[in-house]
Amino acid sequence: MRQDISYVPFHEHPLRRLPQLLLGLALYGFSLSMLVRAALGVNPWSVLYEGLERRTPLSFGTISAVLGVLVLLLWIPLRQRPTFGTFANIAVLAVSSDLGLLVVPNHLGLPARIGLLVAGVVLNGLAVAVYVGARFGPGPRDGLMTGAAAATGCSLRRVRTLIELSVLAVGWLLGGTVGVGTVLYASAVGTVTQHFMPRFAYRRPCDERRVSVRAD
Repeated sequence: MRQDISYVPFHEHPLRRLPQLLLGLALYGFSLSMLVRAALGVNPWSVLYEGLERRTPLSFGTISAVLGVLVLLLWIPLRQRPTFGTFANIAVLAVSSDLGLLVVPNHLGLPARIGLLVAGVVLNGLAVAVYVGARFGPGPRDGLMTGAAAATGCSLRRVRTLIELSVLAVGWLLGGTVGVGTVLYASAVGTVTQHFMPRFAYRRPCDERRVSVRAD
Protein backbone atom coordinates (compact mmCIF):
# COMPACT_ATOMS: atom_id res chain seq x y z
CA MET A 1 0.00 0.00 0.00
CA ARG A 2 1.23 3.53 -0.78
CA GLN A 3 0.29 6.82 0.71
CA ASP A 4 0.35 10.02 -1.35
CA ILE A 5 1.56 13.17 0.37
CA SER A 6 1.19 16.28 -1.77
CA TYR A 7 0.94 20.01 -1.47
CA VAL A 8 -0.97 22.64 -3.40
CA PRO A 9 1.00 25.59 -4.86
CA PHE A 10 0.94 28.73 -2.73
CA HIS A 11 -0.94 30.82 -5.30
CA GLU A 12 -4.03 28.61 -5.29
CA HIS A 13 -6.76 29.95 -2.95
CA PRO A 14 -4.30 31.61 -0.50
CA LEU A 15 -7.06 33.66 1.17
CA ARG A 16 -8.63 30.46 2.42
CA ARG A 17 -5.65 28.19 2.87
CA LEU A 18 -3.16 30.57 4.48
CA PRO A 19 -5.38 31.48 7.47
CA GLN A 20 -6.21 27.79 7.84
CA LEU A 21 -2.50 26.92 7.94
CA LEU A 22 -1.67 29.60 10.51
CA LEU A 23 -4.68 28.78 12.69
CA GLY A 24 -3.87 25.08 12.64
CA LEU A 25 -0.23 25.66 13.57
CA ALA A 26 -1.20 28.07 16.35
CA LEU A 27 -3.66 25.55 17.78
CA TYR A 28 -1.05 22.82 17.52
CA GLY A 29 1.51 24.84 19.47
CA PHE A 30 -1.09 25.78 22.08
CA SER A 31 -2.14 22.13 22.46
CA LEU A 32 1.48 21.20 23.18
CA SER A 33 1.54 23.71 26.03
CA MET A 34 -1.68 22.18 27.42
CA LEU A 35 -0.04 18.75 27.45
CA VAL A 36 3.02 20.15 29.19
CA ARG A 37 0.94 21.87 31.89
CA ALA A 38 -1.06 18.67 32.42
CA ALA A 39 2.25 17.11 33.55
CA LEU A 40 1.02 13.59 32.82
CA GLY A 41 3.21 12.88 29.81
CA VAL A 42 3.59 14.55 26.43
CA ASN A 43 4.25 13.45 22.85
CA PRO A 44 7.78 12.21 21.98
CA TRP A 45 9.09 15.45 20.48
CA SER A 46 7.74 17.46 23.41
CA VAL A 47 9.49 15.05 25.78
CA LEU A 48 12.72 16.02 24.03
CA TYR A 49 11.86 19.74 24.19
CA GLU A 50 11.10 19.45 27.91
CA GLY A 51 14.33 17.59 28.57
CA LEU A 52 16.40 20.20 26.71
CA GLU A 53 14.49 23.01 28.43
CA ARG A 54 15.65 21.63 31.78
CA ARG A 55 19.25 21.46 30.59
CA THR A 56 19.50 24.79 28.78
CA PRO A 57 18.39 28.40 29.33
CA LEU A 58 16.19 28.25 26.22
CA SER A 59 12.39 28.29 26.32
CA PHE A 60 10.23 25.37 25.13
CA GLY A 61 9.23 27.25 21.97
CA THR A 62 12.77 28.35 21.18
CA ILE A 63 14.01 24.78 21.48
CA SER A 64 11.22 23.69 19.13
CA ALA A 65 12.38 26.25 16.56
CA VAL A 66 16.09 25.43 16.93
CA LEU A 67 15.48 21.71 16.53
CA GLY A 68 13.19 22.44 13.58
CA VAL A 69 16.06 24.20 11.80
CA LEU A 70 18.50 21.42 12.70
CA VAL A 71 16.09 18.80 11.36
CA LEU A 72 15.90 20.77 8.11
CA LEU A 73 19.63 20.18 7.65
CA LEU A 74 18.88 16.45 7.59
CA TRP A 75 16.63 17.10 4.59
CA ILE A 76 19.67 17.89 2.43
CA PRO A 77 20.94 14.32 1.89
CA LEU A 78 17.31 13.18 1.54
CA ARG A 79 16.80 15.71 -1.30
CA GLN A 80 13.76 17.18 0.40
CA ARG A 81 12.80 20.77 -0.37
CA PRO A 82 11.18 22.97 2.27
CA THR A 83 8.02 24.90 1.44
CA PHE A 84 6.33 27.94 2.91
CA GLY A 85 4.47 25.60 5.26
CA THR A 86 7.76 24.19 6.53
CA PHE A 87 9.05 27.58 7.70
CA ALA A 88 5.64 28.62 9.02
CA ASN A 89 5.63 25.42 11.06
CA ILE A 90 8.90 26.37 12.76
CA ALA A 91 7.94 29.97 13.52
CA VAL A 92 4.29 29.65 14.53
CA LEU A 93 4.79 26.58 16.73
CA ALA A 94 7.59 28.30 18.64
CA VAL A 95 5.52 31.40 19.37
CA SER A 96 2.20 29.69 20.10
CA SER A 97 3.66 27.05 22.42
CA ASP A 98 5.54 29.63 24.48
CA LEU A 99 2.42 31.81 24.60
CA GLY A 100 0.37 28.84 25.74
CA LEU A 101 2.80 28.12 28.56
CA LEU A 102 2.33 31.70 29.74
CA VAL A 103 -1.48 31.49 29.58
CA VAL A 104 -2.20 27.98 30.88
CA PRO A 105 -1.70 27.83 34.67
CA ASN A 106 0.81 25.49 36.27
CA HIS A 107 0.53 23.25 39.36
CA LEU A 108 -3.13 22.36 38.87
CA GLY A 109 -4.98 19.65 40.77
CA LEU A 110 -5.18 16.14 39.34
CA PRO A 111 -8.78 16.43 37.98
CA ALA A 112 -7.90 19.66 36.16
CA ARG A 113 -4.71 18.10 34.78
CA ILE A 114 -6.62 15.09 33.46
CA GLY A 115 -9.10 17.41 31.77
CA LEU A 116 -6.24 19.45 30.34
CA LEU A 117 -4.58 16.29 29.02
CA VAL A 118 -7.71 15.02 27.26
CA ALA A 119 -8.51 18.47 25.86
CA GLY A 120 -4.91 18.86 24.70
CA VAL A 121 -4.93 15.56 22.80
CA VAL A 122 -8.25 16.38 21.11
CA LEU A 123 -7.10 19.90 20.21
CA ASN A 124 -3.82 18.52 18.89
CA GLY A 125 -5.58 16.08 16.59
CA LEU A 126 -7.91 18.84 15.38
CA ALA A 127 -4.96 21.17 14.80
CA VAL A 128 -3.13 18.56 12.71
CA ALA A 129 -6.21 18.13 10.52
CA VAL A 130 -6.51 21.90 10.10
CA TYR A 131 -2.91 22.67 9.13
CA VAL A 132 -2.28 19.50 7.12
CA GLY A 133 -5.59 20.04 5.34
CA ALA A 134 -4.33 23.41 4.08
CA ARG A 135 -1.64 21.47 2.18
CA PHE A 136 1.28 23.87 2.27
CA GLY A 137 3.81 21.05 2.61
CA PRO A 138 5.24 19.13 5.57
CA GLY A 139 6.81 20.52 8.71
CA PRO A 140 10.47 19.74 9.42
CA ARG A 141 9.80 16.57 11.44
CA ASP A 142 7.16 15.19 9.07
CA GLY A 143 9.40 15.92 6.10
CA LEU A 144 12.24 14.03 7.76
CA MET A 145 9.98 11.02 8.19
CA THR A 146 8.59 11.02 4.65
CA GLY A 147 12.01 11.75 3.14
CA ALA A 148 13.68 8.94 5.08
CA ALA A 149 10.91 6.54 4.11
CA ALA A 150 11.23 7.44 0.43
CA ALA A 151 15.05 7.22 0.51
CA THR A 152 15.26 3.88 2.33
CA GLY A 153 12.20 2.16 0.91
CA CYS A 154 10.99 1.40 4.44
CA SER A 155 7.38 1.98 5.37
CA LEU A 156 6.33 5.35 6.71
CA ARG A 157 4.99 3.64 9.82
CA ARG A 158 8.33 1.94 10.52
CA VAL A 159 10.41 5.06 9.96
CA ARG A 160 8.08 7.21 12.06
CA THR A 161 8.14 4.67 14.89
CA LEU A 162 11.94 4.46 14.86
CA ILE A 163 12.40 8.24 14.86
CA GLU A 164 9.82 8.90 17.56
CA LEU A 165 11.09 6.12 19.84
CA SER A 166 14.62 7.52 19.48
CA VAL A 167 13.43 11.05 20.25
CA LEU A 168 11.39 9.77 23.19
CA ALA A 169 14.35 7.89 24.65
CA VAL A 170 16.71 10.87 24.41
CA GLY A 171 14.09 13.23 25.86
CA TRP A 172 13.40 10.87 28.76
CA LEU A 173 17.11 10.59 29.54
CA LEU A 174 17.28 14.39 29.61
CA GLY A 175 14.40 14.60 32.10
CA GLY A 176 11.37 15.08 29.86
CA THR A 177 7.94 13.95 31.12
CA VAL A 178 6.86 10.47 30.03
CA GLY A 179 3.62 9.07 31.39
CA VAL A 180 0.04 8.12 30.70
CA GLY A 181 -0.33 11.21 28.52
CA THR A 182 2.38 9.91 26.20
CA VAL A 183 0.48 6.66 25.75
CA LEU A 184 -2.86 8.46 25.33
CA TYR A 185 -1.37 10.78 22.72
CA ALA A 186 0.19 7.93 20.75
CA SER A 187 -2.99 5.85 20.76
CA ALA A 188 -5.61 8.57 20.24
CA VAL A 189 -4.25 11.49 18.22
CA GLY A 190 -4.31 9.59 14.92
CA THR A 191 -7.97 8.69 15.36
CA VAL A 192 -8.87 12.27 16.27
CA THR A 193 -6.99 13.63 13.26
CA GLN A 194 -8.65 11.14 10.92
CA HIS A 195 -12.07 12.16 12.26
CA PHE A 196 -11.50 15.86 11.55
CA MET A 197 -9.44 15.62 8.34
CA PRO A 198 -12.36 15.36 5.87
CA ARG A 199 -13.78 18.60 7.26
CA PHE A 200 -10.61 20.60 6.58
CA ALA A 201 -8.73 18.91 3.73
CA TYR A 202 -8.31 21.15 0.70
CA ARG A 203 -8.75 19.27 -2.57
CA ARG A 204 -8.30 20.12 -6.20
CA PRO A 205 -8.78 18.05 -9.39
CA CYS A 206 -5.12 17.15 -9.80
CA ASP A 207 -1.85 17.73 -7.94
CA GLU A 208 1.18 19.36 -9.57
CA ARG A 209 3.56 17.56 -7.26
CA ARG A 210 3.14 14.23 -5.51
CA VAL A 211 5.44 12.29 -3.25
CA SER A 212 4.66 8.64 -2.62
CA VAL A 213 5.91 6.47 0.24
CA ARG A 214 4.87 3.10 1.49
CA ALA A 215 2.31 3.37 4.25
CA ASP A 216 2.90 -0.09 5.67
